Amino acid sequence: MLYTQEYIRETEATRVRVLSEALPYIQKFAGRTVVVKYGGAAMKDSNLKEQVIRDIVFLACVGVRPVLIHGGGPEINSWLGKLGIEPQFKNGLRVTDAATMDVVEMVLVGRVNKELVSGINYAGGNAVGLCGKDGNLFVARP
Repeated sequence: MLYTQEYIRETEATRVRVLSEALPYIQKFAGRTVVVKYGGAAMKDSNLKEQVIRDIVFLACVGVRPVLIHGGGPEINSWLGKLGIEPQFKNGLRVTDAATMDVVEMVLVGRVNKELVSGINYAGGNAVGLCGKDGNLFVARP
């Protein structure tokens, strides 16, 4: 694909503008850990997913330490449907029995997390996926 000189100049001008607007934030957050919540509904758009991954890699490149916390509701619901399990919700919150929890863990740990880690690494980042159960990273109490 050939680009016109005007298109290239506009693209470069946009990059300069975006970076100059971002510079104060880059300076403020360099060396700090920033938690990014990436909801499952947003993951349905592959273009948005690609942009989120590029943004995560960019943050790391400028010295910010991003921690990505992801959801996966639509993917979970899809797999529950494939397995003939009806998702249960009460007041907008998922009600999870033992059988559903097995599916949730399989989807979040085995699919969603791996896909995001793989995408970040492919985009030039250095990601490792963790599950809250790993090494008792998170422990829930009733």
